[in-house]
Amino acid sequence: MSTTERPRILVVGGGYVGLYAARRILKKMRYGEATVTVVDPRSYMTYQPFLPEAAAGSISPRHVVVPLRRVLPKAEVLTGRVTTIDQDRKVATIAPLVGEAYELPFDYLVIAMGAVSRTFPIPGLAEQGIGMKGIEESIGLRNHVLEQLDKADSTTDEEIRRKALTFVFVGGGFAGAETIGEVEDMARDAAKYYNNVSREDMRFILVDAADKILPEVGPKLGQYGKEHLEGRGVEVYLSTSMDSCVDGHVVLKNGLEVDSNTIVWTAGVKPNPALARFGLPLGPRGHVDCEPTLQVKGTDYIWAAGDNAQVPDLVGRKAGNENAWCPPNAQHALRQAKALGDNVVSGMRGFPQKEYSHANKGAVAGLGLHKGVAMIVMGKMKIKLRGRLAWYMHRGYHGLAMPTWNRKIRVFADWTLAMFLKREVVSLGAMENPREEFYEAAKPAPVAAASSTGQKAKAS
Repeated sequence: MSTTERPRILVVGGGYVGLYAARRILKKMRYGEATVTVVDPRSYMTYQPFLPEAAAGSISPRHVVVPLRRVLPKAEVLTGRVTTIDQDRKVATIAPLVGEAYELPFDYLVIAMGAVSRTFPIPGLAEQGIGMKGIEESIGLRNHVLEQLDKADSTTDEEIRRKALTFVFVGGGFAGAETIGEVEDMARDAAKYYNNVSREDMRFILVDAADKILPEVGPKLGQYGKEHLEGRGVEVYLSTSMDSCVDGHVVLKNGLEVDSNTIVWTAGVKPNPALARFGLPLGPRGHVDCEPTLQVKGTDYIWAAGDNAQVPDLVGRKAGNENAWCPPNAQHALRQAKALGDNVVSGMRGFPQKEYSHANKGAVAGLGLHKGVAMIVMGKMKIKLRGRLAWYMHRGYHGLAMPTWNRKIRVFADWTLAMFLKREVVSLGAMENPREEFYEAAKPAPVAAASSTGQKAKAS
């Protein structure tokens, strides 16, 4: 940790906004002008738009994450959590991975904690659900789905087979539609290598409380996405929700009941609940309330951006929507992070703040290999694409948006190799408990067994 007397800029969160804001500040800052400290429970940033492809095996999981210490060599990176913030004293309490919590003084503060999965008190969800917010969950989902195929292939019990081969996805936004599209693609490919499992044996179900899926790309492309998934055998149930899933018995509000070992929850996100302990002004949904300059309202030394911030959409408000807010997507997060970094440096030097303003450039979504939808906004014109061309747009945009050239090259290399090599369909489920086999081999033998063995030795 730094022991210098330089001002400290504390960045809480090492996600998309935290990483890019810290990079921007370090780039704009003069040598020795301040110390930049980034605190996050993980030592890496996850590029979340690639989680569905990582789950399908199209991209290596390590290429979806960016190590903070490597990308921010001039910053202090602390692996831990900020538990409280004392604004009067300008001190944050840090809880490291191990050891006692300690206080860290700061002069300027950046809140970039992102969002967590938005859940509801549905019976069985905490025990049965699988989220899609982190690379760990993405890897876990891939191994889990392939493990279900292994189970179904090796049993003659029809009830076990049916439960193993039923996959329920809750949430029809980007995360849900992209994940079910990618996982269905992977399962279809994997089934070719099983003697007793075919795609016809599997049941994929997509559930959403809204009356459409993929609302980000507009109603027409959303309808196309729905019809496309249904054409691949996915059951799509709209305007309904899940009432319970105790022990894998899924009950939907529309009356449908199925048994499933795989329940994937992607029904939206909410701001990190830890924000409530920081004493910051929050909006009605728990976001940090910000000015157009990304400064937290009522302060001149705290900034926030990304999924945990409520930022006025100046473009939308000029168009007449007085309640327009910037949506929580990668497009805004990247641009807000750069604007935030510039404003932090300006604030530190006593210069005026600049307001953040960015017009929507559209949205892209992949629905599996060579399948996707895209809406590109060019001024007042909207270009709507679907199929293979939209899929190229999806990969091109996110491939270039991936932080650092190291990761861009690795991602494009994965895609290039996939053009010539078949998809890997091996399950590494033992990764979740890697010591289990060693423990079984190394644990002491039961006393009864040991004494029985001794008696046999004496008899001989």
